[in-house]
Amino acid sequence: MTTATMTSKGQITIPALVREALGVGAGDRVEFVQVESGRYELVAASRPVTALKGLARKPSAPVTIEAMNSAIAARGAKAAR
Repeated sequence: MTTATMTSKGQITIPALVREALGVGAGDRVEFVQVESGRYELVAASRPVTALKGLARKPSAPVTIEAMNSAIAARGAKAAR
């Protein structure tokens, strides 16, 4: 198990083994994600926006403004119940 010590200013140094596994370095950002009460995961947040390409498919047919407004109204009515 890899450990680190927090300073009086609330800072920690991420151990080299962990930095290498996450692929992060100086200037990169990380996120702390709560997975349950009292437990967090450290996630690298340094991927470029181009890494998101392909995550969402294009719709098979274009969606009209009317269809979008109808879906928003239906969801809003459902949430108001």
